[in-house]
Amino acid sequence: MASNPKLILTLLGLLITTTTVATAYTNHTVGGDAGWFFQSVTNTSATNYTSWATNQTFNLGDYLIFRTSTNQTVIQTYNETTYRNCTTDDALGTDTFQYNGGNTDFDQAMTVAVPLTIEGANYYFSDGDDGVQCQHGLAFEILVRHGNGLPPSLNQPPPPPYVEPPSDTAQSPPATINGGTPSLNNDAVGCTDTRAILYSVFFGVTSLMITFMC
Repeated sequence: MASNPKLILTLLGLLITTTTVATAYTNHTVGGDAGWFFQSVTNTSATNYTSWATNQTFNLGDYLIFRTSTNQTVIQTYNETTYRNCTTDDALGTDTFQYNGGNTDFDQAMTVAVPLTIEGANYYFSDGDDGVQCQHGLAFEILVRHGNGLPPSLNQPPPPPYVEPPSDTAQSPPATINGGTPSLNNDAVGCTDTRAILYSVFFGVTSLMITFMC
């Protein structure tokens, strides 16, 4: 039976499309064109971030891109209590992280890229103005699915813990002297050996005198 060229091309196209989808990861710009902003004068967020998140699909390996400024903070937590309280006061260092883009000056534009590395519930908020920003809508939660899993660039073991080198003032270990353990008398001549030498000298002198007398 003759093959159909159009059918083959269609199947190849589907295969290429499926392969591309299977290996792709998505960058999600938080809030879309509105970005991640808060109006302190009106106590309102730039958009409804919960509605924005509802219309997205999040997978491991994706990134959240926060287009914002230093007037807001970017808090990521896996602790729902921390999220509901809009504060990091009682948060653990292992489940809550703050991103500042490396800039601490007020009212400076910044972009923060946050990777999605934990499957399940992820929470985000700004604790600016003592939590007022979070309480008035600058917050959202997402459900991260497994998708294609983490890419190799994000699936690295943590570095080993830092170990402080020994201080320069530490005492040096005792030196080891080669050549074995010295004897208790340090090879000195003992009393027995001394008597033997004296006897030998005495009898030698005595023999010498007898020889001369003869």
